[in-house]
Amino acid sequence: MRPYLYLMIIAAFCACAKEKVTTPELEVTTAGTTFKAGDTVSFVFQGNPDNITFYSGEPGRKYEHRQRTTVDADLQIQFSTLVQFGKIYPNLQLMVSNDFSGIADVEHVKAATWKDVSSKAVFSAGQDNTPSGVVSLKEFADSARHKLIYIAFRYTDTNKPEGQNRWVVRTFTANSVSADNVVTPMATMATAGWKAVDFKNPAFVWAVTQAQLLMPGSKNTDDNEDWVISKGLDPTAVKPDQGIALKNISTTLPAYKYVYTRPGTYRVVFEASAVRYNGEKRITRELTLTITP
Repeated sequence: MRPYLYLMIIAAFCACAKEKVTTPELEVTTAGTTFKAGDTVSFVFQGNPDNITFYSGEPGRKYEHRQRTTVDADLQIQFSTLVQFGKIYPNLQLMVSNDFSGIADVEHVKAATWKDVSSKAVFSAGQDNTPSGVVSLKEFADSARHKLIYIAFRYTDTNKPEGQNRWVVRTFTANSVSADNVVTPMATMATAGWKAVDFKNPAFVWAVTQAQLLMPGSKNTDDNEDWVISKGLDPTAVKPDQGIALKNISTTLPAYKYVYTRPGTYRVVFEASAVRYNGEKRITRELTLTITP
């Protein structure tokens, strides 16, 4: 009896092992191909595949970008500043490097190649919260080699009768902006990883907090030079686009409704899949929708 039972188990296992994964079946239709922004688009399904994933064709939801990890993008920064005390003049510089090691000391700052991009920004001339405007650092973005971009504020001043200026960087944001205008936050004042490096006059250095960067003013003191440097940022590294999971093997779905809020032409993709222990099969169904104002 026992050998017969073993044979039955083996036969059942072999039968399961030979079971093939079937190709899922799915057809998708809509009432038309042109809709107005804000309209509800109803996608009607024929077939009942195990899984359906929906790619709307909007930024961040594109099927063709589901495996993309690198993108041609611009690093755009904005900040606001205040300068006070002494004779006010442009002694705060905006510096950028692609080859800084990330080690915050004088030796490694000097070893790096820095470019002064101060002319791209607006700095305070005495007014508080002076906005810099949008500063594009696209020339430093390298999608092929994933070079990090380091941003620094360099303060210099001399021992002069009027005293040395006090500078405050009130706000800071850095965003990656892709060619299709997808904006991905990269850093804020609190998350930029600022590190201060003192070159001259250690009595007066950058005070770094999550709220602001402060360089104190002073009188009757030695010449001063101080840097404050961000962590490395790579605007070309992106997360792959993701679809919306509509159903799995335990559910049925006769239709799906979606609203497009912006005019444009969208490549809509539904991916149907059957996933088993012994393999998987996938098919896609595509539609092109035009969304008008």
